[in-house]
Amino acid sequence: MQKREIVLVTGGSGYIATYIIAELLKKGYSVRTTVRSFKREEEVREALAELGQPTNKELQFFETDLTKDAGWAAAVANVTYVLHVASPLPSVMPKDENELIIPAKEGTLRVLRAAKNAGVKRVVMTSAFGAAGMGYTTARNDYTFTEKDWSNLAHDTKLNAYYKSKTLAEKSAWEFIKRESGNLELTTILPVAVMGPVIAKKATGSNQLIGMMLSGHLPGFFDLYFPIVDVRDLAKAHILALETPSAAGERFIISNNQSISMKQLGMILKNNLGETAKKIPNRTIPSFILKFAALFSSMARYTSSDLGINYKMSSDNACKILNWKPDYSVEQTIIETGKSIIEKI
Repeated sequence: MQKREIVLVTGGSGYIATYIIAELLKKGYSVRTTVRSFKREEEVREALAELGQPTNKELQFFETDLTKDAGWAAAVANVTYVLHVASPLPSVMPKDENELIIPAKEGTLRVLRAAKNAGVKRVVMTSAFGAAGMGYTTARNDYTFTEKDWSNLAHDTKLNAYYKSKTLAEKSAWEFIKRESGNLELTTILPVAVMGPVIAKKATGSNQLIGMMLSGHLPGFFDLYFPIVDVRDLAKAHILALETPSAAGERFIISNNQSISMKQLGMILKNNLGETAKKIPNRTIPSFILKFAALFSSMARYTSSDLGINYKMSSDNACKILNWKPDYSVEQTIIETGKSIIEKI
């Protein structure tokens, strides 16, 4: 780069966004990021220091909120690319699904409008595999999902609020591009379960499962399967989507193309972390118990619909167009995640 191009990353205090920011800074980009409060700036800078990017002068912070217009015009001014990573992800599923859906959808449109008005070249949006492969009531174990697929939003599928929010937000983004984007380009990234070394002494998202196992808060293994991608490989995919001209207008599933059972995940930790993994259970819990718990618990409902389903998906589109391939195996990701949780939490 002769002149430092400016990249805006939304949701800078998030786990995935922090890794993306660190990678952008390493590559020489000038980076802006949004936070809901400037009080989060020090937290983000500490996390970036853990990733080898202490007090970088090429990083600026902007205070914005996905539910409000204020601040977005300033955040995107003179920006070449926007990586829209921010999205609501609660620790407990809300009773009203609109608490997730409305900010995800309206926030996405708010970012796209601001980007269009500022003359941004491309927005790379972090969607989720949950926008492609969820909500199907028939058996899916023999089907391989690709970017051509969309999650089923029919009322009888009981698609959980998070998957629904990601699906509707991404659909609204593509509709915006088709309707009124002008010269603005859009690319979407659809990661599966994201794991990897924790930062800033907290396990979030899918890493919480490993944290629960190691701390003894998981009574046993359910018949659940997890397609996994390492957060470091995911960060790389975002930047390739930003830099690759032919990525415009494309969706990319980002996965190791391998699902692992909850029990297999636990055994990898047990076999590699020794005494520190002694609290991981050995027993398997019958599926009917989770289904019963789903009557009372929103988080149980979140997972019960996936019982027994070994998801298959293809990342061939990312391999062909982005020349992306994972650097970390599923086993390596699980082990390094576990070690980081033991060391920091």
